[in-house]
Amino acid sequence: MPIVTIKPQDKTQEGAEGTTLREVIIAAGIPLNECTCAKGYFDNCHAFITEGKKSLGKATREENERLDQIVGVGSKSRLICEAKLGPENVTVELLGALSG
Repeated sequence: MPIVTIKPQDKTQEGAEGTTLREVIIAAGIPLNECTCAKGYFDNCHAFITEGKKSLGKATREENERLDQIVGVGSKSRLICEAKLGPENVTVELLGALSG
């Protein structure tokens, strides 16, 4: 199973392929705010993938449209509620309200 490294908390957690990053982060014991993407607020799930981005499932058109609405989005940006683990390890950097 791939290992997710979560920054800035420096925690690691195994996760099964197909599991969302949000599920893995919660399993690591990191408290997260409610996912508000369905309500049109995407900041709660915005994070940078600093390693292993190509291993994640491809971002959907809907995810890319949601990312376009967030200030500070970059090429490493993904929504943790939508990004699903692939076979390789991933490092995710939680931003703002996510970083604790």
